[in-house]
Amino acid sequence: MLPPHDLNWIQIVRITNNNSLNEIIMATRPAKVNSKSTTKTASAAAPVRRADSFVESFAKGLAVIRSFGPQSKRMTLSEVSVRTGLTRAAARRILLTLLELGYVAQEDRVFFLTPRVLDLGYSYLSSMPLANLAQPIMVELGTRFNHSCSVAALDGTEVVYLLRVPKRNLLNTPGISLAGMRLPAFVSSMGRMLLAALPDKELKARLDASDLRAHTPRTIWRRAAITGEIQKCRKQGYSVVIDELEEGLSAVAVPIIDAHGRTIAAMNIACNSGVVKRQELVSQILPELQQAVARLNAILSMNPA
Repeated sequence: MLPPHDLNWIQIVRITNNNSLNEIIMATRPAKVNSKSTTKTASAAAPVRRADSFVESFAKGLAVIRSFGPQSKRMTLSEVSVRTGLTRAAARRILLTLLELGYVAQEDRVFFLTPRVLDLGYSYLSSMPLANLAQPIMVELGTRFNHSCSVAALDGTEVVYLLRVPKRNLLNTPGISLAGMRLPAFVSSMGRMLLAALPDKELKARLDASDLRAHTPRTIWRRAAITGEIQKCRKQGYSVVIDELEEGLSAVAVPIIDAHGRTIAAMNIACNSGVVKRQELVSQILPELQQAVARLNAILSMNPA
């Protein structure tokens, strides 16, 4: 299999409206978005000039946008300057430009993003056939088992959740929710499945760059052990993770493959490990998940774009 596509600029923002969570994709790379994430802060990922064609001012503007996040929803000019590594003068010019264009708003000395930023990523989501094709299959699986169902793609050493049908939303949310959560790939079921699709050299590079550590007493994290586990996933075609990322959480994942034979994402079903034991996860839930994804892969094979 060819390496999975990396989505190097996806972030999900969440908007609460009338007590329902509508999560919409935004085309900017996030800073840390959850306690498990290994993504560095925005300032650590400052743009670097690569060629004469590189537009540094544009890159700085994107750096300012992606400096906002769950832990920095509202920032002063000084805070933006610190998070981006830009001078106060440069940060001020960019913020005022974004303000005039409607991408940020200002209250006194504080700046924050506006919903117009979502326009930057809407084209990606709306043009991605996977989102539309996977949605009914995910809802069907989630309804059948009453567990959450997700789709994620590989981004560096992490997975970013593209689509998610949470268990709590199965019966009272008409559409599908977009999670946007980022997790270390080596310790998540979909992450291991996506890492398994990489050539050995690329897998080694990803693991070299990963923050390999125990998240629970059951985490497989030592280099030889995690490499062996990923190779096992590659051989058997699925990944099972039980109490490794978080105690009480189990998940099983299989790869989503496009018309060119590339692993472009993975789908999983997650459940409470205290309720669903490994035997049930593998003998009952996994076959249904495999059949559902096989249908999705067959549809994707007819859409070679």
